[in-house]
Amino acid sequence: MSDNKLLGIGLVGTVIAALCCFTPVLVVLLGAVGLSAMLGWLDYVLLPALGLFLLLTLYALWRRSRRMKGTS
Repeated sequence: MSDNKLLGIGLVGTVIAALCCFTPVLVVLLGAVGLSAMLGWLDYVLLPALGLFLLLTLYALWRRSRRMKGTS
């Protein structure tokens, strides 16, 4: 997978997970469609997802910087 694609996936996933963790976006959406019973499980899913996407972003940045050092 290319560095740009890996970085893009990491950043987009991090932003989406952060929006859902720190704002009531997902709570409002699930309540609007009648799935409010799933709200108790959000922390068990979103916080690990946020951590995973942050690690993916950091890995992509580390990989990109390592390749930049190798080409110069």
